[in-house]
Amino acid sequence: MSHRPTPLLRRAILPLAMAMVFASPVLAQTEAPAAAAAPHVTQAGPASVADLAEGLLGAVVNISTSQRIKGGEGQGTVPLPEVPEGSPFQDFFDEFFKDRQGGGGQRQVQSLGSGFVIDAAEGILVTNNHVIADADEIEVNFSDGSKLKAELVGTDSKTDIAVLKVDPTLKKLKEVHFGDSDRMRIGDWVMAIGNPFGLGGTVTVGIISARNRDIDAGPYDDFIQTDAAINRGNSGGPLFNMYGEVVGINTAIISPSGGSIGIGFSIPAELAVGVVSQLREFGETRRGWLGVRIQPVTDEIAESLGIKEAHGALVSGIIKDGPVDNGLIEVGDVIIRFDGRDIKESRELPLAVAESPVGKAVDVVVIRKGVETTVKVTLGRLEEGEKLAEAEGAQAGEEGRPVATASLLGMTFGELTDEMRDKFGIDPDVSGVVVTEVADGSPAAERGVTAGDVITEIAQESVSTPEDVLDRIAALKEQGRKNALLMLASKTGELRFVTIRMD
Repeated sequence: MSHRPTPLLRRAILPLAMAMVFASPVLAQTEAPAAAAAPHVTQAGPASVADLAEGLLGAVVNISTSQRIKGGEGQGTVPLPEVPEGSPFQDFFDEFFKDRQGGGGQRQVQSLGSGFVIDAAEGILVTNNHVIADADEIEVNFSDGSKLKAELVGTDSKTDIAVLKVDPTLKKLKEVHFGDSDRMRIGDWVMAIGNPFGLGGTVTVGIISARNRDIDAGPYDDFIQTDAAINRGNSGGPLFNMYGEVVGINTAIISPSGGSIGIGFSIPAELAVGVVSQLREFGETRRGWLGVRIQPVTDEIAESLGIKEAHGALVSGIIKDGPVDNGLIEVGDVIIRFDGRDIKESRELPLAVAESPVGKAVDVVVIRKGVETTVKVTLGRLEEGEKLAEAEGAQAGEEGRPVATASLLGMTFGELTDEMRDKFGIDPDVSGVVVTEVADGSPAAERGVTAGDVITEIAQESVSTPEDVLDRIAALKEQGRKNALLMLASKTGELRFVTIRMD
């Protein structure tokens, strides 16, 4: 078996070499006369976190899962077990399983992750959903070398959280508690403990580098970013503050090499607590649901709606049979406050709604045609809402009229006849004016308008003929507007807003 220096060993050698370089000057100072001696130093370097780490290691565990899957690397071969990339055990597996033969139509793969105990009396642990996803068996490995089988209590793929349970009568457990992640500031010290590359009980320290990160991992992205070293196998492990409280669950990294480059992400405790509580109680999540489709409010959209500042969430669609399918909230409304919580960016609204109890009556503040209005909405349940059909189109318009076309803003558009529906595959319940062609490099093309899109509204007024489109654009220009706000329907009826330059 080959032995090659690992990056870990190379890093360990560097401090030793630096110490040798600086050994002589330090020695010379100690041999100088007493009068020239340097002042006594009581502490060298930052304060140690050894006491803090020692008290937390027992509550952090390694999560080992196994999964049986069909097929293999070829008939009669023994597949190589999957271990974390860069693991010190990789050479062993490469050598042991090289060219070995076997049989069977299934193979077993294993993965490693991290987790932590939050309730010692009940045997409750928390980890990432992706750590235990599709696992046939889950085993929890403790810092003292003991192991326990775990059963799955519940998972939530949207936040990547899973709750496990072990038998607390088989082992005395040590627990840790969630802290207040909202109080954490950029620059605060944090500690990560986990199982990177299979090396259990690894402690790393860093700071909070940023907050409220959206990395497109899910609908409720609100990550804490840290430069504490997080690697493969750290997933599901805790991120502690300096009081030993869990302020995050380590879940993702950005790294071209697969190793830590100082950009790691943790699910904030403020988000995790509610999810964990629901999973423990129900085995599933029960999130609030408003029943709207939204998109960001850009500067152009804000100007088109007469809003001074671009903020809030623009309602681009109402879900049929949802909580607000009764006229309380309308397409084109901008939601700026939900249940007393300001909505500065559109992505903040789904998180605020999801954290609210099902059935709660909440005040929602919207800007409708330039005027603030407050409506009271009783929230539905998201999990039930997800089963409903896709959003319906706008109200039905006239059909069967002679085809009429016009061109404006780089678009050619015409009446939405049966012929046009067949040509572009547009659903029967979609109404408006169909875009038949978009010129390359035109203002419409820059905003992603394509042939087959249907213009349903311009500046919050419905259109049903090409003449309506021309009239609305002309009216906006007379008002001195620089952008036209269009509501477009896709072929299946999904709505979105776009702003198109008119200069």
